[in-house]
Amino acid sequence: MDTPFPSLFLSHGSPMLAVQDSAAGRFLDGLGHALPRPRAIVVASAHFTAAPTHVGFAALPRTVHDFGGFPPQLYTLRYPAAGLPALAQDVARRIEAAGIPVQPAPEHGLDHGVWVPLLRMYPEADIPVVPISVDPRGDAASHIALGRALAGLRDEGVLVIGSGGFVHNLGDLDWAHPDASMPPWAAEFADWMRERLRDHDLDALAQWETRAPHARRAHPTVEHLMPLFVAVGAGGDATTMRQLHQSHEFGSLALDAFAFG
Repeated sequence: MDTPFPSLFLSHGSPMLAVQDSAAGRFLDGLGHALPRPRAIVVASAHFTAAPTHVGFAALPRTVHDFGGFPPQLYTLRYPAAGLPALAQDVARRIEAAGIPVQPAPEHGLDHGVWVPLLRMYPEADIPVVPISVDPRGDAASHIALGRALAGLRDEGVLVIGSGGFVHNLGDLDWAHPDASMPPWAAEFADWMRERLRDHDLDALAQWETRAPHARRAHPTVEHLMPLFVAVGAGGDATTMRQLHQSHEFGSLALDAFAFG
């Protein structure tokens, strides 16, 4: 294709995103139509945590309902997209060529960080999907490097997505008030991150844990932010960042989405 796909970071929020009307859901409903149709999709998900980097090789990956306490309707949903073992092999080769350890995951399915946003974007489930893991103990720099290893896929009709959460502290959510205002600490963290992303300030982003305000309150564990850095790296050397969406739920659950490259 003449113009590479951008890489995307999507905040997937609650699994209810799959079925509820919301600003984030409506955004995803339109996103698939706004992009050229990819031949395949590679997704680094916050809910596929493994080290070294694992790549899903399943030809028919199962839909994984990796959550509890939600309405029965959610557990009946399936996202029957095919895998693409040949692409998975290519992904693993690219990662290994970048000097990053990699391991095939032949039985891995599609967790809700993968299938929930894709159900809204591509409800026909007719585009092959290859999941890759993030390291729950890894850092931003290593995930940017992982994304860079995947950047060339964008020239070959592959959509690279990082699926996580822009601000993700489940213990601080106002569960009783879905429309609650965003608290100052979450807004300050989100604003700092947006500015650094706009400036393509990779040095600052790589040090987000010590430099961003309220960093560890915004992300008590890091796995939901690591897909952002994969998307940043997959955007290549281009400094272009577009904010595609901004909303929040339950106070501090920030659902930002970005395109890179």
